[in-house]
Amino acid sequence: MRMQIGAYLARRLVEAGISHLFGVPGDFNLSFLEQVEADASLTFVGNCNELNAAYAADGYARTSGLCGLVTTFGVGDLGAISGIAGAYAERVPFVHITGIPPLHAVEGRALLHHTLGDGGYGNIGRCMAEYTVAQARLTPENAVEEIDRVLQTCWRERRPVHLQLPADITHLNIEVPEEPFRFALPQGDAEQVALAAGHIATRLAAARSPVMILDSDADRFGVAGQIAVLAERCAIPCVAAAPAKAVLDETAPYYLGGYVGGASRPDIRELVSQSDCVIGVGLRFTELNTGFFTHEIRPEVFINLQAHDVSLAGRSIPAAPVGAVLEALLAQVTPSSRTLPARPADSAASLPGEAADRLTHATLWPRVARFLKEGDVVVGEAGTSNTALLGTPFPRNSHYISQPIWGAIGYTLPALFGSQLGSPDRRHLLFIGDGSFQLTAQELSTILRHDQKPIIFLLNNRGYTIERLILGEHSRYNDIANWRYADLPRAFDREDRALSLVVETVSDLEQALKQAEQADRAVFIEVLLPEMDAPDALKRFGMVVADYDYGPQGPRNASMKTSAKKG
Repeated sequence: MRMQIGAYLARRLVEAGISHLFGVPGDFNLSFLEQVEADASLTFVGNCNELNAAYAADGYARTSGLCGLVTTFGVGDLGAISGIAGAYAERVPFVHITGIPPLHAVEGRALLHHTLGDGGYGNIGRCMAEYTVAQARLTPENAVEEIDRVLQTCWRERRPVHLQLPADITHLNIEVPEEPFRFALPQGDAEQVALAAGHIATRLAAARSPVMILDSDADRFGVAGQIAVLAERCAIPCVAAAPAKAVLDETAPYYLGGYVGGASRPDIRELVSQSDCVIGVGLRFTELNTGFFTHEIRPEVFINLQAHDVSLAGRSIPAAPVGAVLEALLAQVTPSSRTLPARPADSAASLPGEAADRLTHATLWPRVARFLKEGDVVVGEAGTSNTALLGTPFPRNSHYISQPIWGAIGYTLPALFGSQLGSPDRRHLLFIGDGSFQLTAQELSTILRHDQKPIIFLLNNRGYTIERLILGEHSRYNDIANWRYADLPRAFDREDRALSLVVETVSDLEQALKQAEQADRAVFIEVLLPEMDAPDALKRFGMVVADYDYGPQGPRNASMKTSAKKG
């Protein structure tokens, strides 16, 4: 059968499960967007800029599956590239489609707008190749093969891919297959899978004190359910690195809490360091996962279940995908008589602070913990919010979105929009600092334009607090303009579809939470906090970062020097 190339691409996207494309229109992608408009199964969602569109695609993919990102050549691609790189680092899959100049212009090296004016058209593709796992420039001759190859790679690796679609070929007819697109997921080699599962089963049977450490692959490759069954059946305590927050049910008896190497809770730190069988699930030894490399995991007891292979005490077993290995492992293991470690008792039922007290992080986050409910999607911005939320217990069936590896500030507001677009029936809560908000603030207008109803907590402590804690406590480079944040929803939306509140005391917050619980519209709560107030964990983090980044002779905050002398 014959189809137009752009229509065939749209068809393949739909067959791959994609229903939404985020992006910004530009003259080189308009011919394709016309075909998207004509396809009832696809929806193009316009964003305020390409970076925000990439962040929105990332957020959507984390809760709702594959989606697309559409930009125009050059300026649009490079505007989006930080968001694409972040998705690569965090292993989040989406399909980036860029409309490029017509093929005759590319081949003729024409000097066009949105280029460097030097006749070169390979530069953008070379940039994107660093941050995507598959790339192709489509032509009438290669479109059928390349579209399928790139889509397959996107899902297999759970990372972004890049397709260049020349503006003058979208409406050309080519011969295409009638068969629908199907993902061919790697099953591995049966003998290798059995070998890996057998080794792990033997180790578990002999272990006195096993433990599992989850990283984001447990979520990205959909194996959290298998891990939960294994943990229950074999009485294996589980802890989560920061990227795997809320991947498991945090109320389950086998879940102990977060793991950050030597900065972990003492019982978790001891459990991991003394364990005779440590099973990682896609565990990456980043500085944040390991508390700046203070983890104590003996190499001879460490097993890492990775996307497509298993590392067993340093020996690699290839062609052994994590899902297949867990399935084979579950078929072998039998219930264990081990006793799970007890978790520390919950804190006192009473909340800290009096009604008239000025809000601090110590009084804010316990009330946030009580406000969360089952099924929430919680989005935590890098810095203060993420640090506090990592230590906050979540209800069952919660989902947490953050960006602990790439750590781009401003990521979470557009990511909130993307996630809520894909999962509109779930309550979404965003916690974002004032400095981060200023980077992508305009996407609040997109949230309101789509009549979304999130609850947004804007933590206003008048600047980059996480940076102040590292260095420059009183330096002007950490200052920002103090906007009237609570006025912005009304400025961005003529329909007044948001409830805006400003809170400064404990009583203010409690009243605002009651209003948010009852509101049937977006809620924007500006939370006024003292400038240098922060969760204790973030204060410790700031000192560690300064030591690591600047060395023993490097600059320090005066308050840090004082603390060191007291210690």
